Amino acid sequence: MNYLSTRDKSLNYDFKDIFLRGLAPDGGLFLPSEIRSYHKSELKNLSKLTYSDLATEILFNFCSENLSKDELRSVIKDAYKKFKDKEVVSIKKVGNINLLELYHGPTLAFKDIAMQVIGNMYDHLKVAEKKPVNVVVATSGDTGSAAIAALNDRKNINLFVLHPHNKISNIQRKIMTTIGSNNIFNLAIEGSFDDCQRVVKDLFNENDFREKINMSGVNSINWVRIICQIVYYFYAYFFLEKEKISFSVPTGNFGDVYAGYVAKKMGLPIDKLIVATNENDILQRVINTGEYKPDKVKPSLSPSMDIQVSSNFERLLFNILNKDDQKVATLMKSLKDNGSFKLNKEEVNEIKKDFKAEKISDSETLSIIKEVYNKEKFIIDPHTATAFGAINKIGELNNIVVLGTAHPYKFLETVKKATGKNVEPPHQLEKFMDKDEKFVIIENDNEKIKKYILNKIQ
Repeated sequence: MNYLSTRDKSLNYDFKDIFLRGLAPDGGLFLPSEIRSYHKSELKNLSKLTYSDLATEILFNFCSENLSKDELRSVIKDAYKKFKDKEVVSIKKVGNINLLELYHGPTLAFKDIAMQVIGNMYDHLKVAEKKPVNVVVATSGDTGSAAIAALNDRKNINLFVLHPHNKISNIQRKIMTTIGSNNIFNLAIEGSFDDCQRVVKDLFNENDFREKINMSGVNSINWVRIICQIVYYFYAYFFLEKEKISFSVPTGNFGDVYAGYVAKKMGLPIDKLIVATNENDILQRVINTGEYKPDKVKPSLSPSMDIQVSSNFERLLFNILNKDDQKVATLMKSLKDNGSFKLNKEEVNEIKKDFKAEKISDSETLSIIKEVYNKEKFIIDPHTATAFGAINKIGELNNIVVLGTAHPYKFLETVKKATGKNVEPPHQLEKFMDKDEKFVIIENDNEKIKKYILNKIQ
């Protein structure tokens, strides 16, 4: 299978290339030239597999040219040894809601599910064998810690994590900044997550710098993040044994919910994908009105979703525009030059075939956490709460699965404010809490960040 760019479908890369690059050289995002669709009989066969074997079968569709199925199976099984749940994820009833718990990995966030696989792929694909790889990642809270847990102490790999200073939870920051391995560097950027993400994209687009440091990326712009997340949509469908289901997804950068969209294109009978946003509601606005116009990032109780430029939406644009790479490039140029773009009615309707979107305020988030606890004696984190809230507002779908994206302990202050209760620390996180933190505060300035990276690797 070959891979193309959303802005130039004439480009031709293999899986290993797009894994290492992360971002296409023209600034676009990589997509496979085709996506396999499973027949009903094939879905029945897949339903009998363990989570790891299911992941092997699904991911093999996208990387068979570079990894044998046995190699891939080894990558995946080793990746999930650190997970608390033997099936990697779990599903439980919370009232009438099916909660898909995705936070049983080493950093207690759904990001672990893809990131642990990515860490092993760096070794199996031998991308750092001849020249050290320098991974640069932006995080709104959980991606950074998951990347550190996956790449910590990896031979010939350095990891530079950019997080927005004072705009993530204290526990999210501590998990990132207390591991302390010599190949990990934490940068607190004076700005928002969007600023951090812009820096990473800018560095990828500086060809000389990218080549000089052998730069790689593990944000959700990396296609491997997406394909690892496809798996739990299949798993949930098989577990529930319903003819058709919908998913409510806390959404910031559009990667997790886009994985659900790909799962649907692969033949999974998904009715609707519900995009749950906080006050940073650009996705809710564009899905409902067609206007994509980033606003100033608003700090919220669900900080991992404090995003106004949702990178993976570009992938959806490519799909709904019938792979018109030139139109995608034009829209992205308009976003860069004019600060916005506008979709027409037909394009909006095409999105609405698969997606619904709702915005949940901070006050609503607190009320939802409180209500769930009072009724069910179960505590959810604020991001998952937005997905519960979106269902309440839509209210017309059956067999809905909510993606539970993080353990509530990571948001102690918010949970206590909502419920009056303290969350006991999971044993996986206890070791981080009393360690000294290591990070530098640095201006939101590309040149200063480049200088810092170069000083650390030379």
